[in-house]
Amino acid sequence: MLGGGTPLASLHIPVRINGDLAFFKGVMKEMLEEESRRPGEILDHAFIDRHTSGFAPWRASVEAASWDEIRSQSGVPRDQIRAAARVAMDAERIICCWAMGLTQHRNAVATIREVANFLLLRGNMGKPGAGACPVRGHSNVQGDRTMGIFEKMPPAFLDRLGQEFHFDPPRREGFDTVNALRAMHDGRVKVLVAMGGNLLSAAPDTNFTADALRRCDLTVQISTKLNRSHLVTGREALILPVLGRTEIDAQASGAQFVTTENSMAVVQSSRGSIDPASQHLRSECAVVAGMAKAALGAKSTVDWDALVADYGRIRDAIERVVPGFERYNERARHPGGFHLPNPIRDREFPTPSGKAIFTVNPLIAPEVAPGAFLMMTIRTHDQYNTTIYGPNDRYRGVSHGRRVVFLNRDDCRERGFAKGDVVDLASNISGETRTARAFVVYPYDIPRGCAATYFPEANVLVPITSVAEVSNTPVSKSVPVSITKAAP
Repeated sequence: MLGGGTPLASLHIPVRINGDLAFFKGVMKEMLEEESRRPGEILDHAFIDRHTSGFAPWRASVEAASWDEIRSQSGVPRDQIRAAARVAMDAERIICCWAMGLTQHRNAVATIREVANFLLLRGNMGKPGAGACPVRGHSNVQGDRTMGIFEKMPPAFLDRLGQEFHFDPPRREGFDTVNALRAMHDGRVKVLVAMGGNLLSAAPDTNFTADALRRCDLTVQISTKLNRSHLVTGREALILPVLGRTEIDAQASGAQFVTTENSMAVVQSSRGSIDPASQHLRSECAVVAGMAKAALGAKSTVDWDALVADYGRIRDAIERVVPGFERYNERARHPGGFHLPNPIRDREFPTPSGKAIFTVNPLIAPEVAPGAFLMMTIRTHDQYNTTIYGPNDRYRGVSHGRRVVFLNRDDCRERGFAKGDVVDLASNISGETRTARAFVVYPYDIPRGCAATYFPEANVLVPITSVAEVSNTPVSKSVPVSITKAAP
């Protein structure tokens, strides 16, 4: 605290927004060129031959990639790409971490596949201290695997679920977030029950999302705190306040605990320690079980009251339905929790051949009109998801406001922008123009041609139709925008 900071990185590469695929391709191209000079010293050929397929066509695609394209799309000079490649070639173990900065682009899946290619080159899959680490967020996201939450669950899971609770689960596939909003908007979904979260602020295309909520017959928010989604409702609306995870959850059998799953697939217990905000608060489990009991009545054979009285019974049911949760209650009580199965850890790849697959991912530059910027949304230090604790951003030296746009200093000089100028942002995607007004210019160390704004203030600029290929994730990190000075 008194003698200066601790360096965050030994090598910082300022990659252009959505330039990650090109950057990784450049790093691997350098590695292949070094391999040609020092055969057998750079790549882990024993791992590649035994555990992978598709290496030859992948190698040909990388060798054919143009250095001009790589430099242009990544925004990184070749000497910096070479320096990064040197780190990779000298490292015994490599972990690649990423979050929404990779997943919220149109070519997000291709980019992450290229990261996987990079890890495969030196056998950094299934090696202790190495591998892929997609960084996930709050406990609702992390608990999805525990509960088997997915809109396209396989038949075997549905069979086990039906056997456990004596019913026939729906076999029709459900909706992801984007398609759920579309279905609400056009009337195919008439009821929204939201377990936590702040859908209005978290989702893209704020006005479209608001309209989708308003078109529902009923919206139900099961929430630990008030948020903006509670202000935009269906024709009828319920707000059901529940205990937070930090509050003591006392049920008939005593104080309860839940489990969370972290980014390393470790499941561990979580127990509240502070008094509830109100003696009338119910737990999420109690609310859901109460809804089921009221709706199903005698038609259900499930003892809902027993599940609420002792969450261990819920974990017993999970153990019987979800693979990897053997002795769930016992292992959840161990200090540090337990690891969920990960076949890749044992170098068992869930592909038809049982091998990891090198994939070919072409370089495709984002479509940005001349004079426009490629914008991404980011978060402040004093922010957790859509919960904003204060108006300051200690990461970047911004205080007393969030309607800020970060621009490269040279871009500011070229466009005649000065720090503190008020500007309007406009996106034009698929022929539809959207405007976010009155943002303050903040010159910053960001690659040229790029812009950054805070989430969720700029969500209005991201149309619901702009999604990643394959994953259907909203493209909030790759939005072409024009920037003009605001009227006085």
